[in-house]
Amino acid sequence: MKQPLANVKVLDFTRVLAGPYCTMLLGDMGAEVIKIEKPGIGDDTRSFGPFKNNESGYFMFLNRGKKSIALDLKQPESIGMIKELVKEADVIVENFRPGVMDKLGLDYDSLQTVNPRIIYTSISGFGQYGPYSQRPAYDLVAQAMGGLASITGHPDQQPTRAGASLGDMSAALYAAFGIMVALFHREQTGEGQYIDIAMVDSIFSMLESNVMRYTAEGMIPERIGSRHPISSPFDIYEAQDGYIVIAVANDSLFKRLCAVMKRPELEEDERFHTDAQRTHNEAALKVIIEEWLQGHTVKEAVELINNGGVPSSPILNIDEICENKHTKVREMLVEMDHPIAGKVRIPGNPVKLSKTPPVIDRPSPGLGEHTDEIIEQFKKVRN
Repeated sequence: MKQPLANVKVLDFTRVLAGPYCTMLLGDMGAEVIKIEKPGIGDDTRSFGPFKNNESGYFMFLNRGKKSIALDLKQPESIGMIKELVKEADVIVENFRPGVMDKLGLDYDSLQTVNPRIIYTSISGFGQYGPYSQRPAYDLVAQAMGGLASITGHPDQQPTRAGASLGDMSAALYAAFGIMVALFHREQTGEGQYIDIAMVDSIFSMLESNVMRYTAEGMIPERIGSRHPISSPFDIYEAQDGYIVIAVANDSLFKRLCAVMKRPELEEDERFHTDAQRTHNEAALKVIIEEWLQGHTVKEAVELINNGGVPSSPILNIDEICENKHTKVREMLVEMDHPIAGKVRIPGNPVKLSKTPPVIDRPSPGLGEHTDEIIEQFKKVRN
């Protein structure tokens, strides 16, 4: 079965997380991704743990299915070769600090003269323009400047970074989305274009109702732990042997929860009659729910609540979600053979397409593994 991006060639100048995850998503859908790395060193993540047989698990996950070519971008010959590759390419993705590609002569304005159909994507901390565009950034900076850290954590504690690199991952997703839109536009018009993705913009866009609470009501959202700002009960609760989550976002679900708890009188209690009233009296309601939960294990409580039609879940550790039967059936952890690491399990692709599903069957490349192959192609083009 031919994959949807089978005829798309991507020149990947990215490293670490945001850029490589973006190009990984394109590769899963069939794109030929040529990763351009620094000779002798390569992507920073080649030296990041965890390791298996001295191969980085971090790198193997993010760079599966790609080709690697080692080129010194300070050498004119390398720049010349890249410009030849650009003639045949469809997409360029880079995540250097703004201005670096300009100095190399590999900026969009330069390369679109070589190939007007090129779709050129830049991922950076603050974007290609704006007063902060030259600032360096990692995910922590993006979460802080984007507003996410200010609303993450408990009110009596310091602001907290989310447990995963959401600045990088959201920027990668928006970049992949932008590339798809640009490819569709090019299909209709023949025009390439430039895509500018900022990690801080990506985080800001994910603040959802928090921004509207400020712009519509003048309210400045604060840290409130795990509970929902406008619905209750919607939080983490302690059961007999651990913690569960309960998510009630309307009066109908609260009625069902009351039935599960065998406390029908609670829905008529003036403190809990509406969602707004429940949120105002959230602390008192949490005490009542946790008193009931003390009579049940996590497994028992989740089963009772789910059977009652109310969203609820245990809080799974990483090992538990990795080994969970649902994760396996959904192919969200896939096994792959790597020539050095051997059999490895890496995260799958969450996009489940019925006709053209993602294919994850090729391992990450060795540093410069495809240099000779691509140079031979380059020579043929020149001749």
